[in-house]
Amino acid sequence: MTVYNLNLGIGWASSGVEYAQLYRAKIFRQLGQPAKFIFMDLITGDNIEHLTNNIGFLDEEVIWLYQFFSDIKIEPTSYSIEQLEDTFSMKFNRLERHENNIRYFFESHDIMVTAYLAKKNKSVVERAEFVSHGKLIRKDYYTQTKLFSEYYAPRDNQAYVYERRFFNRDGSIAFEEIVDGQDSLFRFESQIIYDKQGLIAHMLKCLHLTDNDIIILDRATNIGNTILQHSTPAKIGVVVHAEHFNENQTDAQNILWNNFYEYQFDEANYIDFFITATLSQKKLLAYHFAKYTSYKPKIFDIPVGNLKGLHRPLEERKKHALITASRLANEKHVDWLVKAVIKAQKVVPDLTFDIYGKGGEQENIVKIIKDNAAQNFIQLRGHGKLDTIYQKYTAYISASTSEGFGLTLMEAVGSGLPMIGFDVRYGNQTFIQNEKNGYLIPFNKNDNIEELIENLSRKIIDLLISSNLVNLSNYSYKIAEHYLEDKVQQKWQKLINEVLDD
Repeated sequence: MTVYNLNLGIGWASSGVEYAQLYRAKIFRQLGQPAKFIFMDLITGDNIEHLTNNIGFLDEEVIWLYQFFSDIKIEPTSYSIEQLEDTFSMKFNRLERHENNIRYFFESHDIMVTAYLAKKNKSVVERAEFVSHGKLIRKDYYTQTKLFSEYYAPRDNQAYVYERRFFNRDGSIAFEEIVDGQDSLFRFESQIIYDKQGLIAHMLKCLHLTDNDIIILDRATNIGNTILQHSTPAKIGVVVHAEHFNENQTDAQNILWNNFYEYQFDEANYIDFFITATLSQKKLLAYHFAKYTSYKPKIFDIPVGNLKGLHRPLEERKKHALITASRLANEKHVDWLVKAVIKAQKVVPDLTFDIYGKGGEQENIVKIIKDNAAQNFIQLRGHGKLDTIYQKYTAYISASTSEGFGLTLMEAVGSGLPMIGFDVRYGNQTFIQNEKNGYLIPFNKNDNIEELIENLSRKIIDLLISSNLVNLSNYSYKIAEHYLEDKVQQKWQKLINEVLDD
C-alpha cells in the first residue's frame, strides 16, 4: 500500500503546497507508511534532486515524470568536470573559469561548450551547452551520468528545442520527446504516445495501482482529468490548499469555485475524499456542497503542518518585543504592521518589532522605517530558524487578510505567543481566540486602511500593557497542543483507515 502525492513543479523557493507535502512526508515516515511525491513539470534549470532535497524530501520518496521511465534514480549531481572533458572528441584551445560556469573554446572548429556548475557544489557539472558557429545546438543534463539531452535548431534568430532524449544509466535511450512548439510526441521502443497527458497515463499504468493505494492531488491544473481516468482502482483524494470559492462572485443561487479546484469539485462524485487544513473550512466546504451541488463528499480536516513539541522560553522573554514572519508580499500587509508599531511606540517607548522573511515589498517597508526614523526599534531580520526564535518574544502580530492555514501562526502559538490579527478565515480564526490568547480585529475589505492601522496599533498597546500576558501565553500553548505531531499522525492514520475500508 502506497500513498502517491501528485504535484506539478518545485523550485528553490518552495510554496506552502510543497511545505505541506514535506510535513506530510515526515508524518508518513513516522507511521511507516510508504509514500511517493510525484512532480509532473519539465524541470531543466536544476537537477530536481537538488530542489527536493533542499526542502527536505528523501531521494527515494521522489518520482519525476520525465525520469520515471529511466533506470537512473533520483540522485544528486556528481558528474565531474573531468568526466565532461573526457567526452570531448577534440582538444580545446582555451577555457575561461567563472564562479558558476566554465567555458571551453574549440577555436579551429568554431565550437564553444559552457559547463554550468551545480549551485551548491562547484566541483560538479549540472548541464553543458554546446554552441557551433554561434548557434546553440544541444544541452546535456547530468546527475551521476547524462540524464537527458535537448537538441536545438535556429529559427528567426532564436534557438528552438525540437527533441529531447532521456537516457538509461548505460547510455541507451529510455524514450524520446519530439517537440513541435507547445506540442510533444513521446517515442518509446514499443509504442508512441501522442501528448503529455498520455505520458502521465502511461506512468500511472506502470505504477500498477491497486485498491489499497491512495492518490492525493495537491495540484491538478491540466492533469486532473487524466488522473481521474487512469487511477482506478486506487482511492483519490484532493487537498484544498487555499480558499475554495470566490466570495464576491457567490450568491444564494450560484457559487464560483476557485479555478484551481473547480474541476475536482465538479467531479466530486469520482473523488473519494477531500482534505482541508482547518475544521472551519471543512464545515464551510461541506455547507457549500450541500447548498450548491448534489454531492455529499467525505471531507477530512488535517493540519498542513505540525509541531514536534511546545517551545518554552529558556530565559525571560524580551519585554514589549513583537515578531512577525512571512513573505514580504503585498497581501501580507507588513507595511500596515510597521505603521501600527510606529504609532504604538509613542505610547510604549521600549517597544521593538522584528520582521522575519523576504520578498518584493522589502524596499517599501525599509523606506517606511527610514522615513519615520524607526530603525532603532524595527528591524528586518531576513530568514532564520524560527522554531528557536519565537519563544524569545512577547507577542506575534499579523496583518494578513487571508490565511488558508498559517504555518507561522501555528509555530507562534507553539511557542506560547499571544497573538494579534484580523478576524479573517481561516488561519487567524483557528489560532487566535479573541481575548483568550490575543485579539481578533474586525475586518471588512471596504474598511479604510488608516482605520485598520489605527485598530492594530490600539490592540498592540492593549496587549503590551496588559497584566494578563501569562494567561494569554498559556492559552496559546493550549491551542498548540492540537497540532502536536502525534495528534496529526492520528488524523492521517484515521483517514487512511477510513478511506481503505470504504
